[in-house]
Amino acid sequence: MVALLWKGMSEQHTPFITLGNHLKYVREQSHQSLSEVSGAVEIDERSLERIEAGKERPAEDILLLLISHFGVQDREAVQLWELADYDSDVPQQIKIDNDSQLIGKPTVMVLAMDMRTMYSDGLEVITNNAGLTLNFTQMITPTQANSVAKVGMSYAQAEEVLRTLQQALLQARYQGGPKALPPSTERD
Repeated sequence: MVALLWKGMSEQHTPFITLGNHLKYVREQSHQSLSEVSGAVEIDERSLERIEAGKERPAEDILLLLISHFGVQDREAVQLWELADYDSDVPQQIKIDNDSQLIGKPTVMVLAMDMRTMYSDGLEVITNNAGLTLNFTQMITPTQANSVAKVGMSYAQAEEVLRTLQQALLQARYQGGPKALPPSTERD
C-alpha cells in the first residue's frame, strides 16, 4: 500500500516522465551533451535537464526545435507531441503524408520556425561521398566548443557557396552591400 501511494505521488510531481525519458534517449543516441542541445535550441541547460527528468513540459516552440534538431521523423515526432499533452492539435510543422510513395511508409516533415542568426567562431567540415556538412561552433569555454548550426550540401552546391562567398567578400571590401546565392540550376 505504501509503495502504491509513493508511486502515485511520484507521478504527480513528474507528469511528463515518458516525454522526458524519450527526449533524453534521443539526445543520448545522437551522442550530444546537455550543453550542446541546450545551446542549439537556445534554452538554459537546467531547463533541458528538468524537461528530460519529466519535471517540466517544454513550450511548444521548444519541442518543435528539439524535434527538428534531432531529426525525429514519422510517428515518433507525433508521439513526442502527444506525450507533451498540449491543448493544441499537432502543428503543421509535424506533417504526416500518408500518400507518400517514396519508401512505402508515411513521411514526416519537421520545419524549424526559428530563423535567428547564429554567430560562430569555429567551423568543422565533414565530408563523405554525398557531399559535406558544415558544423558551425561557438566556444563556451577555452577548451569546449558548442555546435550552433549544421548545414549539409552537395559538392556542387558547396562550390557555388564558395564562389558566392568570394564574391561577397570582394564586394563588401570594395563596394559594400550584401550578396545572395544565385538560384539553384538543379532540377528535381
